[in-house]
Order: sequence, then structure tokens, then C-alpha cells
Amino acid sequence: MIKIDAKGCVPFVSDAQIQDYTQKALVAYDILASEQGAGNDFLGWKHLPSETPEALVDDMLAIREDWKQRGVDLVVAIGIGGSYLGAKCVIEALSHSFGKQLKEKKAAEVVFAGNNLSEEYIAELLDLLKERNAACVVISKSGTTTEPAVAFRIVKQYLEDTYGKAEAAARIVAITDAKKGALKTLSTQEGYRTFVVPDNVGGRFSVLTPVGLLPIALAGFDIKALLAGACKAEKDLAVKAAENPAVQYAALRNLLYTEFGKKVEILVTYNPKLQYLAEWWKQLYGESEGKDGKGIFPASVNNTADLHSMGQFIQEGDRVMFETVVSVEQSQREVLIGTDPQNLDGLNFLAGKHVEHCNKMAQLGTRIAHIDGGVPQMQVSIEKIDEANLGELLYFFEFACGVSAYLLGVNPFNQPGVEAYKKNMFALLDKPGYEEASKAIRERL
Repeated sequence: MIKIDAKGCVPFVSDAQIQDYTQKALVAYDILASEQGAGNDFLGWKHLPSETPEALVDDMLAIREDWKQRGVDLVVAIGIGGSYLGAKCVIEALSHSFGKQLKEKKAAEVVFAGNNLSEEYIAELLDLLKERNAACVVISKSGTTTEPAVAFRIVKQYLEDTYGKAEAAARIVAITDAKKGALKTLSTQEGYRTFVVPDNVGGRFSVLTPVGLLPIALAGFDIKALLAGACKAEKDLAVKAAENPAVQYAALRNLLYTEFGKKVEILVTYNPKLQYLAEWWKQLYGESEGKDGKGIFPASVNNTADLHSMGQFIQEGDRVMFETVVSVEQSQREVLIGTDPQNLDGLNFLAGKHVEHCNKMAQLGTRIAHIDGGVPQMQVSIEKIDEANLGELLYFFEFACGVSAYLLGVNPFNQPGVEAYKKNMFALLDKPGYEEASKAIRERL
């Protein structure tokens, strides 16, 4: 089970305050559990781990086998926001850090597109496609979101020109709406295999749908174990109690925000494999809570590297932040530090010790230093980095997000502010129907 260590908050908050906010978090928990709160038509993610049909998993694994038979060694996953961050998070966490350099061929390499509008990025993607045997997973509920739609138009054209329309259709899978939308229409016309983005699951909560599961499976990882870990978290977090880690996390972060003005939460990791966990987490909490003039700003650092860049500010800068450390109890690999006869670096005192022991002491030393510097700290612990533990961690953060947002008093499942930039962009691109907006915005420039 996910473990929460709140000792790093003790110097800053009282037991009475913790008890008060725990009770408030339990009220918010009831709102989420009863499914009667704001945005309750987007709660399908709650039971995905336990209700995902085995046949759906088998269908995704069948795609992997089919593309393996076709010699596919590169999959372009096209999507933006929640349509790629969850898959990217899990794939990065589970992959060998130097797998590309070692030229590992256990499964297809999954690369991502449609999350930016950089012409250089697209051109360089085409350079890669020309050297590889490629296929594509395109993820969009509507099929008209600008970034993924632009990328898919270009990748689709490349696949058709290279392999022919019929073979290209066999190399494209669409994850989209069940009945409507541009991508669904195109998939029907072209005969693409499709998976459904459930109507009741928002993008940032979609990692345990085919949106995340299919790219993860194509990368060669065990999605059954991922779902099993999430299923464990679903069962554990269904118990209403002050000791429920989702309740503890939601209570502490809202206490620090509301009573002490801690407006920035830094998610801290000590393993570079978890860099994209932080990116996924930032969208989850930023988009869920940042509205109505409220919300804790989500930031992240990856230590020990960032102790040499952001460490100074965290230690002695403006006291507006608290830290949540994702701690991994066991390393999957072992490397011992050796003895050097000259000892010019002065490190012989570390001889015979594991590198991870040094990492853990750096983590502990940083915790003490930052607490002494006025930064409250929580710790969220998992056993190790594997599919089961990642599934458990992802579901934990999703569930805790719902509790925390309801405690904050906002709808966790909408994102009205995201549309503002799109309207301006469409006007500046002279999209049909935006003529008046285009005229108005150009007068401001």
C-alpha cells in the first residue's frame, strides 16, 4: 500500500490542525465516494482497474503481436496532455535508461508527437520514420484538436505514401469517441482499428484506459500488472478512514495551502526514471485544481541533479512552497563503489557502499536541510519501480486529486480556462468562423 510520511510537516502544523483538516478531507472523500459532487459525470476512472474487461486487454496485446509480425519497430503515439503524458510517464519509468544506445529490441520503440507545434520536431520525426518500420496510434476524442490533428495529417500521409493505403490502414490505430467526431468518421472510412476514449473519463485521468494502456503495451510492458497494481489501490482507497493515504495527502496539502499560504507544491523525485511521473502529476493537479482563483501551483524537481540548480531557491528563497517526495524503497539494480589507492577524490570512505545508499542519504540530508529552511515536506513511498507499483501510484494520485479538489471547493473534472488560448490561436490562424475574433485580436496587436 502507498505510504504517507508526514513527519516533515510536524514542525509547521499542530495536531489539532491536522485533525481538523483530516475531518474536512473525509467530508470531501464522501463527496467523491458518493459520486454526487461537481463533475460527477467524469468519474469513470474510479473503477477502471477493477472493471477493465480482459478481452479489451487481449485486443491491445493482439495489436502488439500483429505489428510485431509486420516488423514494426517504431510506434508514433500522437496525442497531447492526458493523451500522452500517462503513457510517457510509465514507459520512461520502466525503460532502460540507455536502451536506445544498447539497441535493445525487446519491443517497438514508442515515440510521441502531437504534443507541440514545432516544425523542427515534426521534420526530425519524419527523418526518423524514413529509417524505421513504422506504425501509429492516434489519440483524440474529437480528432480536431490542433496539435495532434496536424501531426496525424503528416504522419498518415507518410505512412500511406510509404506502405500504400491498405497497409497504412493496418498500421494505424485510433483511440477516439465511440460514435462521433472527425477521427471516428475517418477511422470508419479507412478501416482503422479503434479503441474508445470513455465519455466519463477526462484526458488527465485516462492513463488506465487504452489511451495509456495501448502505447505502454506496444512498448513491451505488462499492462495486466499495471492494472493489478491500480486495482489494489482502488480497493485500499475505498476504505474511508483517517489513515487512508489519499485522505492524509489531501488534508495536509490543503492545510498548508489554506492556513500557511503555501501556494506551490514541489513534487520531488530521486530517480531520473520518474521525471515524467512529475510531468503527468503536474497536469493532473494543475488542471484539476487551478480554477476559480484557487489552487496549489504544481512544480517539480529531480534530485540530486536539481539540488545543484533549484536547491538554493528551495533552501532560502520565498517561503511559499512545500515538498512532496516520491520515495522508492528498493533499487532494481546494484552497483558498489570501489576503493582507489590514491583516493584523490577523497571518496574511499564510501568504498563498499551501494550508490543507492548515497542517494538515500542525500535524500535524508536534503529533507532535514529543507525543513530547517522552512519548507514542510511529505513523503509518498512505493516499494520499487515496476508495473504494479506504478499502477498503484497513478491511481493513488488520481483518487487523492479528487478528494483534494473537493476539499478546496472546485470541480476537479473541468478545465474551462484551457479554451482561451485555442480561441485566440484559431483567430490568428484565420480559421473559418473566427473572422470577427480575428479582426478584434489583430486590432490589439
